[in-house]
Amino acid sequence: MPRPIRIDFVSDIACPWCAIGLASLEQAIARVGDAAKIELHFQPFELNPQMAPEGEDAAEHLMRKYGMPREQLDKNRENIRARGAQLGFTFGSRERVHNTFDAHRLLHWAGTLGATQQLALKHALLAAYHTRGEDVSSRATLLAAVEAAGLDAQRAAKVLDSDEYAEAVREREKYYLDRGIHGVPAIIFDERSLISGGQPVEVFEQALRQIAATPVPA
Repeated sequence: MPRPIRIDFVSDIACPWCAIGLASLEQAIARVGDAAKIELHFQPFELNPQMAPEGEDAAEHLMRKYGMPREQLDKNRENIRARGAQLGFTFGSRERVHNTFDAHRLLHWAGTLGATQQLALKHALLAAYHTRGEDVSSRATLLAAVEAAGLDAQRAAKVLDSDEYAEAVREREKYYLDRGIHGVPAIIFDERSLISGGQPVEVFEQALRQIAATPVPA
């Protein structure tokens, strides 16, 4: 039987390198095939937990946060677009940065339904934010993503209309912060080893094959 490998993918919807890292990891999983049984779980991380409801201009926010000139920002964005294109992910024009806490609450809810459902919603949210430049703090955008993922929009609306899963998301965020995760994506294998960033497919493939060839941790 293939060896089970748990992967905790700590990330934020607002993180472009998380979209790249996920696309790269998924291609690596496909290459490994039946050599491993992957259990993929998405864990919450907020790059901008204090972001106001109205959001901020994306360029101004990034230049101020990282202390970079506009020329460097434009160069970074082009690099991200190119990396995404290589992996089949399209980065469009995004004018604003938005709060992602409610998106994480919905991802936690989707995770209670199953890994397939959570992955589908993650894809839908990343496409909404990074490909189409939509406001993922907006109820309408979030429910549209839920529907695109084939999930129950009425149930999702009840989550959004309450504080459901808020405590659980904050607990998970604190758990990873307390363990030294301060940048994303952080991809944790079997709760033991870590790969950071949007690495090439080959890096993830090598890690998966090495783990698959080792005994299950006691």
